[in-house]
Amino acid sequence: MAEKFRKVVDRYRNSVYTFAYYSLGNKEEAEDTTQEVLMRLWRNWQDLKTETMPAWIRRVTRNACIDMIRRRRAYSARVVASGETLAFDHAVSNEPDPDVSAENSELRDQIRRALTTLKEPYRSIVIFREIQDMRYEQISESLDLPLNTVKSYLHRGRRMLREQLRETLHERG
Repeated sequence: MAEKFRKVVDRYRNSVYTFAYYSLGNKEEAEDTTQEVLMRLWRNWQDLKTETMPAWIRRVTRNACIDMIRRRRAYSARVVASGETLAFDHAVSNEPDPDVSAENSELRDQIRRALTTLKEPYRSIVIFREIQDMRYEQISESLDLPLNTVKSYLHRGRRMLREQLRETLHERG
């Protein structure tokens, strides 16, 4: 059983991390989310069927990212409400982290930032399709949405992403 679990983890770890990274826009939060998803997989291992596992993993990953975003917002609201300023508000520049810059091109970094501005489910659908190269049917199954809805949301999400990138490039212009 442990060997079979390890194989599943090896197969899905990178896609979980990639989705979390592009969804959250933060390396450390993506790592935490990946660990959380894998722990949930371990806890539910006995109840999962092989044929439904990929969709289950994608759904749990998406939900874990949404939870992380909510926790981030709740924390920020508590800190700001208490009259404190966030240390990272002053420390973080608009420039990408050096390690991210080394790993990714400037365009990829701009896309990552633009993706974090998309609302759900557009963000998840665009990441699943454009970054993880999933088929429409897989996305539909993962998000429990009708196929035509996925296609429509993908079209809108791509348009919103283009507009966001256009604005970013215009500001830098």
